[in-house]
Amino acid sequence: MREQYRTHDGGLLEPDLAPHPMAQFTRWFKQAAAPGCPVAEPNAMVVSTADAAGRPSSRTVLLKSYDGEGFVFYTNYGSRKAQDLAANPHVALLFPWHPMGRQVQVTGTAARTGREETEAYFHSRPHGSQLGAWASAQSSVLADRAGLDAAYAELARRHPPGSAVPVPPHWGGFRVTPRTVEFWQGRENRLHDRLRYVATGDGTWHVERLSP
Repeated sequence: MREQYRTHDGGLLEPDLAPHPMAQFTRWFKQAAAPGCPVAEPNAMVVSTADAAGRPSSRTVLLKSYDGEGFVFYTNYGSRKAQDLAANPHVALLFPWHPMGRQVQVTGTAARTGREETEAYFHSRPHGSQLGAWASAQSSVLADRAGLDAAYAELARRHPPGSAVPVPPHWGGFRVTPRTVEFWQGRENRLHDRLRYVATGDGTWHVERLSP
């Protein structure tokens, strides 16, 4: 099981990069999200955290927005990832765009989004997803599926379609502020291009090439 990566655009070279990593991410994300691109969910990312004892865990989460400040996702604040981040804000993100032979790897720190931003996003979600945020005590142990379905059914009865659903106090966003952002482009013979932006501390970014 081995894939030979081939590029049709000459790979990824330093002169090709945008000055800021979020601008470069925008370029690649638009290509991954373009009609006809074989990437199924370009905003799906693996979020890796570690608890206070250093024990790691990973899961796939959907990126909901990004800007010059970083990457935003939403979750139950009682979930394992949220509890990890409360104890240890260091986080890693991975966008595995395998059909394009590309990956984007991010390291940085996560902090909760403001309540106003959280509420604006929550109310943009489909009605069923809003109810789901109330029905699920994410990462907790369930006795069976029936209990979850019953909780959702009761919420659907109390909040029919078209009614306002309040934002759960235990639910909200995290913004990951990047410290490094690596753009990985697969090349033949495992001689991949790996260009990494590193924050310098004065608001600028240094780009370095990593050996594959």
